[in-house]
Amino acid sequence: MYSATVLQHYRNPKNVGKIDDADGVGVYMSDFCGDITKFWIKVSEGRILDVKYRTQGCAASIACGSILTELVKGKTVDEALKITKDDIISALGGLPETKVHCSVLADDALKDAIRDYLSRNNMHVPEELIEKHERIKPLIEKMEQMGYVLI
Repeated sequence: MYSATVLQHYRNPKNVGKIDDADGVGVYMSDFCGDITKFWIKVSEGRILDVKYRTQGCAASIACGSILTELVKGKTVDEALKITKDDIISALGGLPETKVHCSVLADDALKDAIRDYLSRNNMHVPEELIEKHERIKPLIEKMEQMGYVLI
């Protein structure tokens, strides 16, 4: 069902954790399955120097977050924004169709961290990132009010 690369990143995920003094933090929740992924990024001179993530989810969600951290580390913010779910799936050697949404979850969480970084630094934030954040924000706030700890 899963490629060897997916299983490797699930069993031994890379860059798990958080960055206490992160320059950007983003969280996203799948409306398909309820999995949650959170990304922290450390940026210097427009380049992502460090990235960490946590996920509450299935093997595919864990693997997607792990591989995405490896894909963006060392990239510029602009380069990271160009990474797509298809890039994540390709790097993992494929995903079952029923798990493709996990790549979207990781991508959206990373891009929300980039949105946060750009916003904190009074830089231009692409409208698409603002719209996605505004769509998920009420759900995240509701979950927090209900006492859920979102990784």
